[in-house]
Amino acid sequence: MRNFATLPILILCMLMACPAQARKKNKKKEKETITLAMMEPDLMATPSLPHAIVDPVEEAHRHHVSSGEQRYGIDVSRYQGKIDWQTVKTDENVNYVYLKATEGASLVDVTYHYNLEEARKAGLKVGCYHFFSPTVDPETQFNNFTGVVKLEEQDLIPIIDVENCGRGSIDRFRKRLTEFLHMVEAHYGIRPIIYTSSNFYNKYLAGKYTDYKYMIARYHEEEPELTDDIKFVMWQFTANGRIAGIEGPVDRSRFMDEYHLGDILIRR
Repeated sequence: MRNFATLPILILCMLMACPAQARKKNKKKEKETITLAMMEPDLMATPSLPHAIVDPVEEAHRHHVSSGEQRYGIDVSRYQGKIDWQTVKTDENVNYVYLKATEGASLVDVTYHYNLEEARKAGLKVGCYHFFSPTVDPETQFNNFTGVVKLEEQDLIPIIDVENCGRGSIDRFRKRLTEFLHMVEAHYGIRPIIYTSSNFYNKYLAGKYTDYKYMIARYHEEEPELTDDIKFVMWQFTANGRIAGIEGPVDRSRFMDEYHLGDILIRR
């Protein structure tokens, strides 16, 4: 039998528990929000607009330089799916190709080996990139990158994709990045190219890595402006390019006026 005399006490306890449970749920949502806010996308690998939408930035650049000068290139990753490289090579907007190879401690892009073999078979000039993680030990990342990427299989100087400084101090981020860059250079005997956005460069890299070549991302009709006025070799001007042989959007870049393919080729 129920003891009805205890009902008021039970109701009071339930009412007191509700705010505590609500606070617990709110804390969980807050934690999830903070975690998502700290995640940084791989700008070189993330598509934006659906395939059917025309990107005005790409249209503005499409005829910026005559096709005879062959100044354009692309970079791809698993987000582009299976690529028809024999068709890609017929597109006048593809003179060089960068493939995502690795990221952080252990990630290897699932399309890397296929893209490398097929793009080179199609006669395209091919290079690769590693997405640098500021929270992973530099030597661990170095082992991941060099364990996958063989220099004899590359035509172009490797790129290090730098987009995130992590939650630690800026000095710690720069120390780790410097260590990683030096290890890559010592291993391959060639100084890698750094890829980053114009905003990230101006905030965290300006004046610090002036001896490196750069690919700078700014998805706009106007050229990137860097605070220390260094010259950069390539400009990634859209993430919504359209290339024959690739379903969906793709990153497109071009050489700045004073540079050409020879500036990123590996000297044998």
